[in-house]
Amino acid sequence: MATSYEDKIKDQATPYLDEGEHVLAALVAQPRGGTTQKMGGLAPSLIGGMKAGKEQKAASEAGLELTSPMALALTENRLLVLRISQPIAMGKGGDVKELHSAVPLTAVESIQVKRLLVGKTLTLKVEGTEFKLESGAGANAKGLAEEFGRARATA
Repeated sequence: MATSYEDKIKDQATPYLDEGEHVLAALVAQPRGGTTQKMGGLAPSLIGGMKAGKEQKAASEAGLELTSPMALALTENRLLVLRISQPIAMGKGGDVKELHSAVPLTAVESIQVKRLLVGKTLTLKVEGTEFKLESGAGANAKGLAEEFGRARATA
């Protein structure tokens, strides 16, 4: 039976959490432009690569280093970027390998979600800097944004 990537990330992130910390929501994501970059052909590769590079640079300026493939996880205290193995399908792959970077939840100003063809775009504002990620159609991006709102309200 297949398990969701969110459940897998929640289970496998435990060694990288601080004492008393729990993953409230998680999803597999990549910098905006990553899907275009992988489409094939020179033009999409260049355009997608430039866009993904721009988003990675903005995230870095905000104190969050992105990687690929990656999972974005939200805890009561932090927003985490976890390096994962390549997701395959139906919950296969996508195993958590390491904590790549993190920022305190107090540094995250907003997480907004919009539909994107067959996936979703997440716009994050961290330390005054905005950057975009994209996730697949099955990712619970709305749930991550809602958990962020609840966590910030209780912080």
